[in-house]
Amino acid sequence: MATRIYADRYEAGRALVPAIQRFELKDPIVLGLPRGGVPVAYEVALALQAPLDTITVRKLGLPWQPELAIGAIASGGVKVLNEELLAELPNLTEGEIDEVVNREMEELVRREKLYRGDWPHPELAQQDVVLVDDGLATGATMRAAVEAVLSQNPSQVLVAVPVGSAEPVRLLEEKVDYVVCLETPSPFFAIGYFYRNFGPTEDEEVHSLLADARDSLSAA
Repeated sequence: MATRIYADRYEAGRALVPAIQRFELKDPIVLGLPRGGVPVAYEVALALQAPLDTITVRKLGLPWQPELAIGAIASGGVKVLNEELLAELPNLTEGEIDEVVNREMEELVRREKLYRGDWPHPELAQQDVVLVDDGLATGATMRAAVEAVLSQNPSQVLVAVPVGSAEPVRLLEEKVDYVVCLETPSPFFAIGYFYRNFGPTEDEEVHSLLADARDSLSAA
C-alpha cells in the first residue's frame, strides 16, 4: 500500500486525530515540538478541545554533518545522546560535543522566551500528555522531549506522529504509554518526503498558533 503524502502539517494533524481519540485520555494537554510539530499539534489540540503548549527541543547535530543527530536537549536540562552512533565516531571529542550542546542551549533559551513570553510553563504532574511532532527520523528530539515530560510525573504519555522510522517508534513504545504513528514506511529517507509542502515553520507561526489555541480554548 502506498504511503500517504500529506498536503501540509495541518492536514497531518487532522489525520492523527481519530487514532488519538481511540485512547482514554482525561483532560489531556497537547505539546508540540517546535517548530514543525506545532502546526500538527494545533489541529490535534483543537479537535480534543485541549490546551496547546510546547516543549522546546534542540537537535544536537554532528559538527561536520549538522543534519545527522548525535542527540538532543530539551527544556529542563534534559540531554539525550545517541551512544551507538557516538561509538562509531571515535574522532568526535567531548569538547566538540560540549560546543554543540552549548550552542544549541543558547538557541533553546532564545526560543523559549520567544514562544512563551510571560506565559508560564504547563504543570504536567498527574496530567495526560500528548506529545506531537511532524515525523520521526532518528527520534532523538522526541526522546529528549519524552525524558523532559517523564521527569514531571505525568499520569500518561502518548506520542503522536503522522509518519516515522520503525526503530525510533519501537524505542519510544518502551518509554511511554502509547505511540500513535500512522505509517512506518521502509526504507525511510526523510520526513519531508511525506509532505507536499514541508517548508520551514517560522517562529512567528509558532507564536501565533499558541496564542490562537489559547484564545480558542478560553472562548469555548
